[in-house]
Amino acid sequence: MAPPLTIAVKLIHEPAGPGDGAGFLVDRLWPRGVSKEKAAIAAWLKPLSPSDALRKRFHGETAASDEAWDAFRFDYFAELDAGGDAVKAALFTLDAAARADPVTLLYAAKNEVRNNATALREWLERC
Repeated sequence: MAPPLTIAVKLIHEPAGPGDGAGFLVDRLWPRGVSKEKAAIAAWLKPLSPSDALRKRFHGETAASDEAWDAFRFDYFAELDAGGDAVKAALFTLDAAARADPVTLLYAAKNEVRNNATALREWLERC
């Protein structure tokens, strides 16, 4: 049996720590205030981010509401489950890195608890 994968979640604006491993940006948009040169990420896995429509709907709703968060996760997981070739390729990249070392999913959302990176980690842990 393979050891469990170590997947952390971190705000991209925070400095990388020694145990973070490879960092993967999982936002659809490049975060403000972060230069691509100084980002120190292994890859930008844009295909693993929520669709533009889902992202806009979630940020337009009250993210603090349990109903909005549950609806977002349900729809986001459905998008990931139906993923096409780009999603499969991004998952392959992430899986290969996670099997070698810890990985960190990086995000830029203001909410540290309810964001696409934490939802993605939850989905990955279910798979």
